Amino acid sequence: MTKQVVPLDRVIIRFAGDSGDGMQLTGDRFTSETATFGNDLSTLPNFPAEIRAPAGTLAGVSSFQLHFASRDIMTPGDAPNVLVAMNPAALKANIADVPRGGSIIVNTDEFTKRALQKVGYESNPIDDGSLDSFHVHPIALTSMTVEALKEFDVSKKDAERSKNMFALGLLCWLYNRPTDGTVQFLNQKFGKKPDILAANLAAFKAGHAFGETTEDFAVSYEVKPAPMDAGTYRNITGNTALSYGLIAAGELSGLPVYLGAYPITPASDILHELSKHKQFGVVTFQAEDEIAGIGAALGASFGGALAITTTSGPGIALKSETIGLAVSMELPLVVIDIQRGGPSTGLPTKTEQSDLLQAMFGRNGEAPVPVVAPRSPVDCFDAAIEACRIATKYRTPVFLLSDGYLANGSEPWSLPNVEDLPDLHVDFATGPNHTLADGTEVFWPFKRDPETLARPWAIPGTAGLEHRIGGIEKADGSGNISYDPANHDFMVRTRQAKVDGIANDIEPLEVDDPTGDADVLVLGWGSTYGPIGAGCRRVRESGLKVAQAHFRHVNPFPANTEEVLKRYKKVLIPEMNLGQLVMLVRSKYLVDAISYNQVRGLPFKAEELAGVIEDVIKSV
Repeated sequence: MTKQVVPLDRVIIRFAGDSGDGMQLTGDRFTSETATFGNDLSTLPNFPAEIRAPAGTLAGVSSFQLHFASRDIMTPGDAPNVLVAMNPAALKANIADVPRGGSIIVNTDEFTKRALQKVGYESNPIDDGSLDSFHVHPIALTSMTVEALKEFDVSKKDAERSKNMFALGLLCWLYNRPTDGTVQFLNQKFGKKPDILAANLAAFKAGHAFGETTEDFAVSYEVKPAPMDAGTYRNITGNTALSYGLIAAGELSGLPVYLGAYPITPASDILHELSKHKQFGVVTFQAEDEIAGIGAALGASFGGALAITTTSGPGIALKSETIGLAVSMELPLVVIDIQRGGPSTGLPTKTEQSDLLQAMFGRNGEAPVPVVAPRSPVDCFDAAIEACRIATKYRTPVFLLSDGYLANGSEPWSLPNVEDLPDLHVDFATGPNHTLADGTEVFWPFKRDPETLARPWAIPGTAGLEHRIGGIEKADGSGNISYDPANHDFMVRTRQAKVDGIANDIEPLEVDDPTGDADVLVLGWGSTYGPIGAGCRRVRESGLKVAQAHFRHVNPFPANTEEVLKRYKKVLIPEMNLGQLVMLVRSKYLVDAISYNQVRGLPFKAEELAGVIEDVIKSV
């Protein structure tokens, strides 16, 4: 049967089901095929907060949203054009996000009386008219999968588990996605289990064939590849990009990479990824707790390694004393915080930007730490290299603030040329650096570089470079223990001046102001970059003028920040917290910035921000 192919410029699809239905795998495979096809894309995986939520409940729903287009896009999309609901819980948890006229593919086999009652449906929404405003495609995904696999030597339960592959095959046909990548993936994943491999391949092909033959889908759709610069591309998540950035930093600096970490959602993927790359001199240590993880990392830094520790907000609370120790010892250490909803355990699988003030001030005493924040999954690679550059050059711990949205989301990444990456070469101390009044040459561990104020990095065991370490205040220069009030005041101010001076070693704050005469500046940091950019794009398309700027360096701010802020009549700062960047901007620059906040565990929607921006513009 030959069916019409309808061209589209973009599509947003959301796969939803129980956490055991394979929705993340299905979404990931569809994304990989979409990346291979050449579309621009952005994804938003959404996981249950409970490890084993009861099956068929709202708490157990897992979803994966993919936005792909024939042009540049910046977000996973506000609302799905297509919802694939594997059970009643998936439908009920996601139906409110589907716009009227959207398409819904439902697995009718799971819409039993018991499953409906479990999530509060008094009647079957497929039959009672409540879905009349949508294009509903009722498909018996489970039973059709079992029927397709009846000739294979697999149990009924294993056959039912392959229904996600049937759904994937159907969606690949519906949107003209390639299939070779999925076939290759299944061969790699189940190559040692031929029966399971054959069953999954058959389910995938059966779903594709169903799309070709069924009368329920009269047309298929095509989203042409997006124009992109020449290069080699791959689809990549934020945590994977961050891991590769750390490996690259190790190669660029010539230092072994050491990760001391304790598993925690959503940062654990970095530990998992780095553990695969021992050939690059990467050592990973899964510690018994957060304190041991950072303690081991700081010890590795003392020993001359590029030291990393990864965690999320609760782990930062436990690591704070050791971060203060790293400030006092003035040793490089990259502290990666993949932010999630809080406080306490909070929303462990949901995103938030609520750790900025914790990173800035969450230590006793005056303990300034630079803060770097990537703006997209791809930018996590460059941000990781930048955090390592600052840490090693200035001999200081550095915070890298990513979040769950960036960590799990993905987009196409153009592999960089190695020649374009920065030089992170490190010179260790090799001998005496100070001459005493009597002419004796000695090593002073706190004799600073006049430009960076960084102290020497001396490898333990090097003859003649013995020196004291620890958290007690040291004397300027000699590093001897000192309780002198004037010395402590000087050391505190010097450590602050060292961090402040980084402002002269980073890129100035760039402003996207197409007309050059906008009255309103939208300012952001971290993962709000995409939604803010998409919101500004909508506002400009409506004929209004707006400027956008985004911080990568949140401490210190770029040197031209005040000059940028003073250009505009109003500054709007959207954040996934209750106004932390706003507090810093107001206090430092005395600018009455407007705060717009949400803490829903989800990224901003572009339409929502566009409305807020328009209101601010009209109020000028």
